[in-house]
Amino acid sequence: MAKILITSGPTRQYLDPVRYLTNASSGRMGAALAESALDRGHQVTVITGPVSIPYPAGAQVKSVLTTDEMLATVEELFPQCDGLIAAAAPCDYMPRRVRSEKIAKDGEPLQLELVETPDIVATVARQKRNDQWIVGFALETEDQRFRAIVKMQRKCCDLMVSNGPTAINSLSNEVEILAADGTTIARASGAKRAVADAIIQATTPLTQGL
Repeated sequence: MAKILITSGPTRQYLDPVRYLTNASSGRMGAALAESALDRGHQVTVITGPVSIPYPAGAQVKSVLTTDEMLATVEELFPQCDGLIAAAAPCDYMPRRVRSEKIAKDGEPLQLELVETPDIVATVARQKRNDQWIVGFALETEDQRFRAIVKMQRKCCDLMVSNGPTAINSLSNEVEILAADGTTIARASGAKRAVADAIIQATTPLTQGL
């Protein structure tokens, strides 16, 4: 039995007190992964951005809002876990300046200067122990496999789940699960629970310390 940390859902980066940048991630993949891991006897903690779907009752759930908050919570909890499955879709950009008051319309174009948010997986991977593992997700619109492999190597993941934009806010998914050397371990498609089962099955050698 492993202690597994799962990130799930989107994050928000506020422009002003009422407007924010985000994406359409629903958290369904994270919830399905939590269910699958729990059914195999693992202990599960989910760190989630704002979603409207429920997580399984057996999982401990920590709610966050921004990418910085998600990173801080992962850094706090990961040392007590065996593995991280980073299924969240954190917002990659944030405004350089967050307005303290609502931005008023004045008939002119609004220019936003955006900067990158911290890379959660890459940051945590630099801190992981030899007995810990990380599964990343790569959502790409083109050259999916190549970009997933590059991302896996850059972020020092043990496995990478490659999928496309149709996964966002969908009931189903189609993925390719890649090993650290770039070889394909498995492909899975269908309902997100079935895909989650394939991903959790692929982590079995990691949870056994192989």
